[in-house]
Amino acid sequence: MRAPKKNPYAKPDHFTQKAKEAGFPARSVYKLEEIDRRVRLFKSGMRVLDLGASPGSWSLYAAQKIGPSGKLLAVDLNPLRTALPPHATFVQGDALTLENDALATYAPYDVVLSDMAPQTTGSKLQDQARSFDLFMRALAVASSLTVTGGSFVGKIFMSDDLPAARAELRKHFEGERLIRPEGTRSVSYELFVIGLSRRAKSA
Repeated sequence: MRAPKKNPYAKPDHFTQKAKEAGFPARSVYKLEEIDRRVRLFKSGMRVLDLGASPGSWSLYAAQKIGPSGKLLAVDLNPLRTALPPHATFVQGDALTLENDALATYAPYDVVLSDMAPQTTGSKLQDQARSFDLFMRALAVASSLTVTGGSFVGKIFMSDDLPAARAELRKHFEGERLIRPEGTRSVSYELFVIGLSRRAKSA
């Protein structure tokens, strides 16, 4: 009888412990911190949309970076149990449909974020396909609600669909970066695709 596989995500690592000590609900904050450091995402006074925000680490980090003169909208189907500062608002609902009028609360946005990943099924191909779908839907929201010159950060699982995702991103953004942050676990095949400088929308 085979021994059950160990869950590589079960044991807290130093990023998890560091996040807890700093008051963030999840270690994912250090992925956004690295992305921000490398592409200079945030400035004081910006408007930010965080899609699929729970448990709230990215929203907290972004809210700190944009300061009280900025505005942040966090959206998730699940409740957000993390307290956000006064200049940040949480809305419970579908973050991936433009029919959700709440998404436009502070639009147009300077930065749109998506750290969303599908519930894994155990089938790598199925998980990759679902991740591609989430990325493309988040990109559609970003392309609609991002200001000219703005940025988008979206998570995707590496797969044969990546070229299609990148091609669609380049239709809307002048610059592109692919970043796999240091905080990404070695067993993960996630990647962040960043769109920089939103192109002006055609009339």
